[in-house]
Amino acid sequence: MEFKTLRNIENSFRQIRLYAIVFSTLCIAIAGYAVWQSYRFAELQRQKIYVLDNGKSLMLALSQDANINRPVEAREHVRRFHELFFTLAPDKNAIENNLKRAFNLADKSAFDYYKDLSEKGYYNRIISGNVQQRIEVDSIVCNFDTYPYSVRTYARQFIIRSSNATKRTLITSCYLINSVRSDNNPQGFNIEKFRVLENKDLEVIVR
Repeated sequence: MEFKTLRNIENSFRQIRLYAIVFSTLCIAIAGYAVWQSYRFAELQRQKIYVLDNGKSLMLALSQDANINRPVEAREHVRRFHELFFTLAPDKNAIENNLKRAFNLADKSAFDYYKDLSEKGYYNRIISGNVQQRIEVDSIVCNFDTYPYSVRTYARQFIIRSSNATKRTLITSCYLINSVRSDNNPQGFNIEKFRVLENKDLEVIVR
């Protein structure tokens, strides 16, 4: 009888110990889940930005990782440079203004290419011949697997004279490095080692 009583006491202790372990595990799990949810809620709240509109009303804005938009910004940077550099009008001030803005987006390699064209009288012929030049960018291929990022641009160049219009193919290459954002360089990139790989006539239309 005494032995049976001892066994019952031992079984009771085991049950109590098991219940205590299960209860402790459950408490730890609930506490861990609560902490995780708290951090998750705080992270979601940090992604919300409230903007005061002229001191009158609050607007909700959502933040996101800046790196998500870098490929789009890179292509826009390259596109903008080509539009400024290759869009020319028969006006010296307009040419100089466009080129000055283009040079803010690139290193000395772009200036060296401009200098070479200038020494050959290219810009003087644009002005004296009353020539309009514009560019249409077809595609921009960027490799973001290695830094600095290599870029190749495929575009069409249109040279419009009073007697004819020439359509040319234009293929360029360059590298992109990260730079400081500014009013003159809103995307925060800089073009290096700019080169023209191909620039030849495709079609001449007599007007």
